[in-house]
Amino acid sequence: MAQRRAVARLVTDIAGPDLVGIYLHGSSVLGGLKPASDLDVLVVARRSLDEDQRRSLVAGLMAVSGSTAGERPVELTVVVQSEVRPWRWPPLGDFLYGEWLRSEYEAGRLPQPEPMPGLALAIAITLAGDRPLAGPPPAQVLDPVPPADLARASLADLDPLLADLPGDTRNVLLTLARIWTTLGTGEVRSKDVAAAWAQPRLAPEHRPVLEHARQLYLTRTYETETWSDDLRVRVRPCVDEMLAHIRRLSRDRGRDG
Repeated sequence: MAQRRAVARLVTDIAGPDLVGIYLHGSSVLGGLKPASDLDVLVVARRSLDEDQRRSLVAGLMAVSGSTAGERPVELTVVVQSEVRPWRWPPLGDFLYGEWLRSEYEAGRLPQPEPMPGLALAIAITLAGDRPLAGPPPAQVLDPVPPADLARASLADLDPLLADLPGDTRNVLLTLARIWTTLGTGEVRSKDVAAAWAQPRLAPEHRPVLEHARQLYLTRTYETETWSDDLRVRVRPCVDEMLAHIRRLSRDRGRDG
């Protein structure tokens, strides 16, 4: 709770009168934070941040985010309201902070505006969660995301995701389960709920792999994550089956569209 307040104060001080609202999304509103969850925050502003604001926001977030600060990693996205309302694809994000980019921030890089397909998922979760840290309810400032764009956003980062499989096994498996679930149901669900939806739809020999990833998500930090040799050799076949389902659903959507 203290970290949320610190982030909200930081954003409010930097954005000033251009702030529309600050909203929780991600695990905070999809079943609650788990041991390795980031604190996901969406900021809606009236105009793009200037360079001084970007520099101040990065410096402030580095001080309150991640193991250096003894806190959860913060993933914070700023979006200019006029870029997403009325809704259009692809959404343009104004600023993105994430701990995986810390070394770049330390080298002086400042996040800049760029297309961010994943904003579609963040906005959908923000609207469903309805958890403002500042400002009016999100439904008053954001438009709904069409199901077709939720599907597009889910598929947009598939190749980079798969490249992370050796070093981020748990997260890749659960993200694939979420993509499959989103394509199959039209809803964005928490990673553990998505895995529970996907498991009975997998071949029996692949279910223990996904269940292990789900249990790690529910109970373990990344530092305490372990995989037996038996499960490790079954990861790739499990991934391949989920990819087959994802690609089939994607083709079906293409034919329907």
